[in-house]
Amino acid sequence: MRSVILLSSGLDSAVAFKHAYDRCSEILALTFDYGQRAAAKEIGHAIQICRKFDVPHEAIELPWISRFGGALTNKTALPELAEHELDSRAAEKSARQVWVPARNLVFLSIAAGYAEDRNYDSITVGFDLEEAATFPDNTYEFVERFNRVLEYGTLSHPKIDAPLIHLNKTEIVRLGIAIDAPLGLSWSCYESGDLPCGVCESCLRRARAFAEAGFEDPVLDT
Repeated sequence: MRSVILLSSGLDSAVAFKHAYDRCSEILALTFDYGQRAAAKEIGHAIQICRKFDVPHEAIELPWISRFGGALTNKTALPELAEHELDSRAAEKSARQVWVPARNLVFLSIAAGYAEDRNYDSITVGFDLEEAATFPDNTYEFVERFNRVLEYGTLSHPKIDAPLIHLNKTEIVRLGIAIDAPLGLSWSCYESGDLPCGVCESCLRRARAFAEAGFEDPVLDT
């Protein structure tokens, strides 16, 4: 099997990357710069991951997506949550504030073009059960329906492979440890500082996952 992987360098995509690397004869990693706050960090960490495994990588600029708004791509304050709010209605409100309209539709369409051009079988994504609770474009149903779109929108019909789709982040950490995923090279923070901010929703979910899994986060241990 050969696969194009969407590699944001976050926890989920880093584990999905290693899952694909272990199973595919060839992979190509794509990272998108759509004006998000953490673009430089995401691209830099994705490059490090790909160098470690000798995997080709492309960074694709999509500056026009930032026109759609959302706290990830503008200077408005990021929403703040307490850890106990991660599974509450407050998390749903937070998700709406960082939502980037049609982002995953755009990313997957571009990846589908790469897959068809290179005759790859699949597009690997790090969608997971936990984020599916607040982001509809991370759900199993979204993947199933997009695979139907690919039957009509491509001639070679690559399939979306979402190996983490039924896992929460704690389970993803455990899987990542088990398969030796490059967790120490991953970057989950919404910000682009020298160190993860530790307070954005993505940092909180990552911290909870490592704590519940019983492992130290290697990014914070360096």
